[in-house]
Amino acid sequence: MKALRLVVLVLVLAGVGAAGYYYIRNPESQTLNAVARRDAQAPGAYVTLGDGVTHYEVAGPDNGRVAVLVHGFSVPSYIWDPTFAALRDAGYRVIRYDLYGRGLSDRPDAAYDGALYDRQLDQLLTALKVDGKIDLFGLSFGGYVSAHYASTHPQRIRTLNLVDPSNSAPKLGWQMTTPLLGPYLFQTGAVPGMAGNQSSDFLHPEQFPGWADRYKQQMAYHGFGRALYRSRLALAREDFDGIYAAIARAGTPVHLVWGKQDPTIPVAQAAHIRHAIPSTAYREIDQSGHLPQMEQAALFNHDMLTYLAAHP
Repeated sequence: MKALRLVVLVLVLAGVGAAGYYYIRNPESQTLNAVARRDAQAPGAYVTLGDGVTHYEVAGPDNGRVAVLVHGFSVPSYIWDPTFAALRDAGYRVIRYDLYGRGLSDRPDAAYDGALYDRQLDQLLTALKVDGKIDLFGLSFGGYVSAHYASTHPQRIRTLNLVDPSNSAPKLGWQMTTPLLGPYLFQTGAVPGMAGNQSSDFLHPEQFPGWADRYKQQMAYHGFGRALYRSRLALAREDFDGIYAAIARAGTPVHLVWGKQDPTIPVAQAAHIRHAIPSTAYREIDQSGHLPQMEQAALFNHDMLTYLAAHP
């Protein structure tokens, strides 16, 4: 009987300790609602879609050729600032938005898989009355999101522009795929350090002061870590070869750009996409890490606009 009581006591203490550690480590303390969005004073607007509210921004002439920018795994749509401005100034109607779970978009209790992201983009285009083809841009994880959408909606795509894209399913250890344990480890281990880790995407992070501070706001809203954890689980189950085969069959023009010194997704992985979609136009940008659209913005924008002009 004493042994049983001891076991129960140990389990209770362990549970209390785990809960306390979770409370200390978890940066999420606020609910993302209309008041929080008002206080954030972010540019753009909000629209309620099938899975929740989406934060987006539109610029350029109403009758301009439409370009849509999809951000990466966790940094919201502001990661496209130089590209957004360049497309606007070139006369495009440019749209960027926060994926569910990021920035100022809702964090629904959902799977965070390709189907969810397809719905979000498709419903956003409908809400904005975009009926024709679009030039779709995807950065890093957004390269997966945009490629998935292009594979399922080829009739909507004029050009697909991939920037240092996620292009293979990550390998996850058993701990991260175990129910309860995986989310706990991710929320207490990975999420707290995410803001500080973002500078590793740059070859020269010193040129982007305040990058981590800008990131931190979204971490305060409940559901941020859950969205990222489930996104990683879904990515680990994705059939990238099937996605690229569908894009190749559709004959979608693909422009692939990679930062030569990318430490996050090595430039060697470009071979995967180029092999799967042989018609891909490829551009490697020197003196750039994972974010060439920021570190070499002038060169990136010139190449981007040149490619788009060649595909009217």
